[in-house]
This record gives sequence, C-alpha cells and structure tokens, in this order.
Amino acid sequence: MNGGDEVVAAPVGPPQPLEWKFSQVFGERTAGEEVQEVDIISAIEFDKTGDHLATGDRGGRVVLFERTDTKDHGSSRRDLERTDYPIGRHPEFRYKTEFQSHEPEFDYLKSLEIEEKINKIRWCQTANGALFLLSTNDKTIKFWKVQEKKIKKISCMNLDPLKAVGNGSVASSSNSVCSKSYLANGGCPDKSSNDFSFPPGGIPSLRLPMVTTHETNLMARCRRVYAHAHDYHINSISNNSDGETFISADDLRINLWNLEISSQSFNIVDVKPANMEDLTEVITSAEFHPTHCNTLAYSSSKGSIRLIDLRQSALCDSHAKLFEEQEAPGSRSFFTEIIASISDIKFGQDGRYILSRDYMTLKLWDINMDSGPVSTFQVHEYLRPKLCDLYENDSIFDKFECCLSGDGLRVATGSYSNLFRVFGCAPGTTEATTLEASKNPMRRQVQTPSRPSRSLSSITRVVRRGAENPGVDANGNSFDFTTKLLHLAWHPTEHSIACAAANSLYMYYA
Repeated sequence: MNGGDEVVAAPVGPPQPLEWKFSQVFGERTAGEEVQEVDIISAIEFDKTGDHLATGDRGGRVVLFERTDTKDHGSSRRDLERTDYPIGRHPEFRYKTEFQSHEPEFDYLKSLEIEEKINKIRWCQTANGALFLLSTNDKTIKFWKVQEKKIKKISCMNLDPLKAVGNGSVASSSNSVCSKSYLANGGCPDKSSNDFSFPPGGIPSLRLPMVTTHETNLMARCRRVYAHAHDYHINSISNNSDGETFISADDLRINLWNLEISSQSFNIVDVKPANMEDLTEVITSAEFHPTHCNTLAYSSSKGSIRLIDLRQSALCDSHAKLFEEQEAPGSRSFFTEIIASISDIKFGQDGRYILSRDYMTLKLWDINMDSGPVSTFQVHEYLRPKLCDLYENDSIFDKFECCLSGDGLRVATGSYSNLFRVFGCAPGTTEATTLEASKNPMRRQVQTPSRPSRSLSSITRVVRRGAENPGVDANGNSFDFTTKLLHLAWHPTEHSIACAAANSLYMYYA
C-alpha cells in the first residue's frame, strides 16, 4: 500500500460459547410416570446428511425420525447452504416409522439368554430413495432397508357384487366396482370394452381387473442377518468409507464383513490369550477412519487406543500407533484401572482427531501425536471422592458415549442427573457448558474448569467442594446416580444435539 502502511490482521479469538435452547422432545414422561424397561433408549445415530435420526431401545425396536424444516422449501438444502445468509431455522424432526429389529433369543448350547436390546445403530449409504442401516444386539447384526412401498389395489371389476352370482361367487367388498352402469347380466354397456354379451341370466362378460396404487406405506425389510461370529457381546459396529464393508467388535475380537455376504467374516484383530487367565485387557470400542478405508481405531479397558492399518497384514496383531496417557507417579489407587477404561471413541469428520471417553474424562487425541492427548476435559470431577459408592452400586461400570461437532470445535458427553457437558476444544477457549435433558436445559449451569489438564489447583478446589456434602456436585446441586445420560449424538452439519434420558429423546440447538 502507499505510504508504507501495513495491513495488520485482526486477532481471531476463540469462538464464543454457544447458548443452547430446547428444540423438541419425543416420548416425554409425565411426573411420576413409571418408565418401562423395554422403552429405555440404548442407541442414537444421525445419518451423514443429518436429515434422518435413528434410535434403538432395550425392547429391540428401531425408531426413525426425519427432518421436516428443510422439506418445506423448493430449493434443496445444499442450495440453501450455498447462499450467503444463514438459515434462521433450527433442525426439526418428526416421527417417521418404527420396526422390531431384534427379538429375545436363547442360546441352547451355552444356556444363555440373548436380550433384544439394541447396542448400536449405523446408517449406510442411501440408494434409490431407500434408507439402509445396520443394527446389532449382543450377538446378531442385521441390515435393514426402509422404503416407501406403494399399496396396490384392484380397483375396477366388471362384476357387480349385487348382481353377479352367475358364477357362484360375490366380489369381495375390498374391490371397488368400476364406476359404470351395469346391465342385468352384470356386463358393461360400453361396447368398446365388451364386444359381446351373454343372454339374460347367462355368464357375465369377463374383463381384466384394473390394478391401481392408492397410497404409499413405509416398509422395513431385513435384507441380511450377520450371525454366529461373536463368542462375546458385540460392543461396536462401524461402516467403512468404501461403502462395501463394516466391522463388528466384541470384547476380544474384531471382524470384517462385506455388506453383501452374511455367511462369512474375516477376523482382523484377536486379543484372546492362549490361556484366559493371562487376560489383562479387553476391546471396548472400535471405529473406522471416516475417509481412509484401510485405517481403524479400537480402544481398550486399560485406557489405550490402537490405530491399525489393514494393509499391513491379514491379522492385525501389531498396531501402527498406540495412544495412551502415562500414569502420574503416586496417583495409583484401587479404582485407577476401572476408571481408565475407555467406553467410547469417535473420529472427527476430518479423521485428524479421535475423541475418547473414560469414566471421569473426555480426551482429544491428534493421530499425528502419540505422546498424549491434546486436551483433557473433566466431566464430573466432583464424583472422585465417591468412587467407593459408585463401585458399590456398579455405576462405575456405566458406559458413557461421546460425540464431536461437525466442525470439530466442540465435544459433548453425558453424566448423571440427566446432565450432559459441552466443551470447546479450539485453542484458547474455556467453554464448558452443563446442560440438563429437560425443557429448560440451561438451568443447571456448573462453572467447573473445562480443561484442568495441567492446572491442579482448580481440580482440588472442585474435589473439595464436592466432598463437603455427599450427593452434591461442584455447584451445590444434588445429583442422582439412577438418572444417567449415556447416549447422545451431534448433528453432522449444525449445532444440534440429540440425547436420551431414559425413554425420552430430547433435542437441543444453538
């Protein structure tokens, strides 16, 4: 520029914390209403576009919801996204359909009951207007196709049900009669279609009935069943970016399937020792990389994440990368290993970061940096003094899920008392929001530090405050171990979260 002026870029600060608002609730409970065990939601998943949402429950049902706020406009959603101004609406969904995915079974060889509870749902690529998804319980994975089917009816018969008794049968009432006048013998006076007629009292003239489509109905059809491949309970399924294969993982093995072939799978990871007494860790979660079809990650009960490359060998006994955090000296206790167990891992949309959830924290890992997590978020640090109680009532084994926003700038996970936390993970941000799964999500704002990764003083202050009054969180609110928010999902393109509180599905937007 003239005069030696310098252009100084304005400093770009961290994004502002989001203000969350209630959007919708499905299956809301009235006060004092008892929740049926089979209605409790056990899985939530958005599809890649964010236009469909699926939930699974302990009764083996899958319920589908579809987005309605983008359908009212002539232009496609992608056209709207290309325009300069943002869409002022928030995502709204409506009930679409539901189907019974799994039934309770009994394994006679092992004398084992297999419950119908849906553990995971994953959407597959859509084709010809049909929706495809995978659902699994503890043992069996199913591939479902959901499509609108036209209901066909016979709409034009040449027999008058009142008069046509010549051949001894009466047309069923479901077949609507052709809207023409009829002769006494049941024939039509329209000579173009009836070139001949019988004398009175004879057989009525025969014409082909007309088949017409009256309405469309959503039909769910099980296309394939992938069974008998897991000795232990399935904890994860994940689609590959190639659109052709997927993995299923149980405690000790990960299998690779082709969507078209249900009769065989390939075992790609096996951590089962020759002697089961030597078993020290199990697989807890597994997921394919979002864009690299040869890469997948799996987590373990010891708090480590392994990245494996399917190109290295048929059985991936050795990992390409290992991510684990070194234990601080002198910090070990009876609960250290239990709370280190990772319950869920998720890749970010760009595949650069992995988010993991253990009992007390969320950790964000950069796949290019295996020395330790880039960020650690304390989810409910005030529970640390109560680990004994949590162990006694088995709550310490609860498996909380986690999710990332589409832009990768925020992460979310659930806690007790139907609370969930949203943390900012952009450099410099201190965003740490606590929301309640209710119609007033912001009423339980807890000002706990979002990243006590390295600042110990703030951790101890929170711990002390929780320890003063058992059953009270860092902000003085009472909490409830029985109401836990385990399952939640972040919309792939917008700031919208769906989460499950028992049998209710709550949706929020920012």
